[in-house]
Parts: sequence; structure tokens; C-alpha cells
Amino acid sequence: MRLGPKSTTLLVLAALIALTPVFFPSSFYYRVGSLIFINGLAVTGMVILIGYAGQISLGHAGFAGIGAYSCALMPVHWGVPVLLAAVLGALISAALAWLVGRPILRLKGYYLAVATLGFGILVYMVLMNEAWLTGGPDGTAVPDSGLRDMAKAIGINLKNSEFWYWFCGIVLTIGAWLALNLHDSPTGRALRALHGSEIAARTVGVDVAKYKLQAFVISAVYASVAGSLVALQNQFVTPDIAGYMHSIEWVTMTVLGGAGSVLGAIFGAGILTLLPQVLTRFAEYEQLLLGLIMMLVMIFMRDGLLPQVLRLIRGKDQ
Repeated sequence: MRLGPKSTTLLVLAALIALTPVFFPSSFYYRVGSLIFINGLAVTGMVILIGYAGQISLGHAGFAGIGAYSCALMPVHWGVPVLLAAVLGALISAALAWLVGRPILRLKGYYLAVATLGFGILVYMVLMNEAWLTGGPDGTAVPDSGLRDMAKAIGINLKNSEFWYWFCGIVLTIGAWLALNLHDSPTGRALRALHGSEIAARTVGVDVAKYKLQAFVISAVYASVAGSLVALQNQFVTPDIAGYMHSIEWVTMTVLGGAGSVLGAIFGAGILTLLPQVLTRFAEYEQLLLGLIMMLVMIFMRDGLLPQVLRLIRGKDQ
């Protein structure tokens, strides 16, 4: 029986998550793996926005900041359980994306990029400057709100990096499954139609504004959940999680691996998360090397690294 693209992608992703720990020499690599999965979840949302809908955002780390700080602030100030706070953070991000996206998504090209960048910077400035609430530049702790004791009762140690590896891997797999289902749905076909040509899509009856907004909201939820995972794992958050460089890193990961492919974007997230670990001996030249790699991929592999590699493997290089 021949597997379809969706089943193949999920099977490959699940196999990588399950088999990679065999090669881990220490528990540190579980933490790196969980960070790859968190970035992979965020860029999966970017695939929906960039790869499916053809829109750009340089401010999505702002939604990650909302998700992370929801986990930190809601339990302290309103007594909300931390897991419920993560859910509420995703809902707040969705509502804010809907409000902000309505005017922003009327823009195109670099106007849209600058507008989304401005949103991300605004969130970052609030987190930095409102120290009475957020802790300012020093950040704030994420209380466990009884979560740690509850986990111990069922034999789970939340300080164990192996737990976060598997937990983040499961969340990433669910996120990838949802994105792949969206790709094949009527909404996904509408998004891909407006990516090809907004004028043509509008001509055949696609509500362009509606679907662009939907893609923006969905990708914001992905970013918010990724931010919440960072907060829950580290038990501490700083405004850096909402920094504009974080947004640019996610866009770079998405484009590097292949913006039109969920597995490709996750592959890009893996590469750019691992490279700083590999290039520690060349710390002074890290950004230079990353920029060079990105330039080479954009020049010679415009569809992204993974799609091009797969073409070469299949002998379909053009």
C-alpha cells in the first residue's frame, strides 16, 4: 500500500522523534531536541502563513511572548492554573491576531512586513518596560501552580529533559498533523489559490481578506503555544522571547527548509537550532556563516533545502 504525502510526512516525523535519542550521548541533547521541536511548532504555523497563504510576518515572536507571559502572570495575579493559562494565552493571541490582522493584512509586500515587525516590537517594549507586571528586562518566574506535584503523583519529573523532549515532540506531531489536514481542506486550497494570485483567487470567489486573516490567526496560535512550551520548560521567561530577532529566525527557518513544506520547515528549524551548537568554536563568525548559508540556499535552492535534496535523491533535479 502506497502512503500519501500527509501520511509519509507524519511517519517520517514520528520516526525521527522516536529514533534520534538512540544517538544522544547525554541528557543535554534532549534539551536541544525539545528546543528544535518548539521552533518546529512555531515554523509550522509560519508555513500556514507564508507557504500556504503567501503572507509575511516579522512580528510573530510577539505572540510567543503573549503565550509565555500568560503562563507566568495569570497563575500569580489571577490564580489561573498554568495549563489553563497556556490555553488562554493562545486564545488571547488569536483574538489579538484577529484585531491586528484586519488592518495590517490590507497591506502587501514590504509594507506588510514592516507593519508586522512594528507589532512585534510593540509587544516586546511592553514586556520590557512594564516592570511592575512583567519583571522588565530581568524577566519573571513561571510558577508551577501545583503542576509539579501533580506530575510527581503520576511519576513524571518536570525537571527531566527527557520528558520535555517527548512532550514537545508529541505537540509538534499534533501541530504538523493539523497543518497537513488544513493543506488538503477547502480552506487550504483557498489559501494556496490566493498565494498564487490574489486577483485570480478573488475572481473565482475566494474571500481573500477572510482567508488571509484566518491564516494569520492560526499561525499566531502556533507561535503562542510554542512560547508557552518555552515558559513551562524553563520555568522562567524574559522579554527576549518576543524579540524581533526571534521572529526573523523563525522566518529564516521556514524559508531555509522550504516554506511550502511542513517537514521542510521543521528541517530548517532543526538546522538553525543546531548550528549555533556546532559553531561554538567559531562564535565570532556565527552570524556570518548563518548569513552565508542562507544566501546560498536562496540562490541555488529557492524552494528550500529539503525539497531540493529530495529532488536530487529522486533524480528530478532541474
